[in-house]
Amino acid sequence: MNYSRAVTAALALALVSVSALQVHAQSPQSASTEAGKAVFKRANCFGCHKWHGNGGGGYGGDALSLRKTELTRDLIMETVACGRPGTGMPYFARGAYDTTKCYEMTRQDVGDRMPPEGGTFLRAPDIEAVADYVIANIKGKGEPTYDECVSFFGNTSRVCDVYKADSESSAKPAATAGPAK
Repeated sequence: MNYSRAVTAALALALVSVSALQVHAQSPQSASTEAGKAVFKRANCFGCHKWHGNGGGGYGGDALSLRKTELTRDLIMETVACGRPGTGMPYFARGAYDTTKCYEMTRQDVGDRMPPEGGTFLRAPDIEAVADYVIANIKGKGEPTYDECVSFFGNTSRVCDVYKADSESSAKPAATAGPAK
C-alpha cells in the first residue's frame, strides 16, 4: 500500500517538474517575441515593412516582404544590424561598417552604396528579439488576419477593421442549398 503511494507521489512530482520545465522553456521565447514586437515598433520597422510585414512603399523605397523572406534568423539579425548596401534598408547597430564589419565590408568598401543610419541604434539583444519576433509572427505566414492586427495594435485600433470583415466571413459556416423543388 505504501509502495503505491510512493510511486504515485513520485509520478506526480515528475509530472509537475516536467510541466515547470515546459513553462520555463516557453517563457523566454514568448518574452523575446514580445520584446521584439516592441523593438519592431520603436525602431519603426513597420514604417516600411508595415505592421504585417508584407512590405511595400516606405521612406526607403519598396521594402521587401518579411512574410515571404527566406532569410534565416542570423541573416535577419545581420540585415537589421547592417542594413542593406545600395538600398534604403538602414543599419541599426552602432559602429556598423566602422568598428564592426558588415557583410565582410567596411565603410570604405561599401563607398556610395552605404545604407542609411536607422533612426535609433539597437543593442544586440534588441536585434535578436526583433529577429525572433519576425520568425515567430511574420515569416512564412499567409495573408494578414484580424487577430494578427489586434495582436499588434490592440483591440482599440480602427486599422484592423479592414481585416474584421474577412475574419467574420471565414468564421461563418458555408450556406447549404435547400432541397430542389
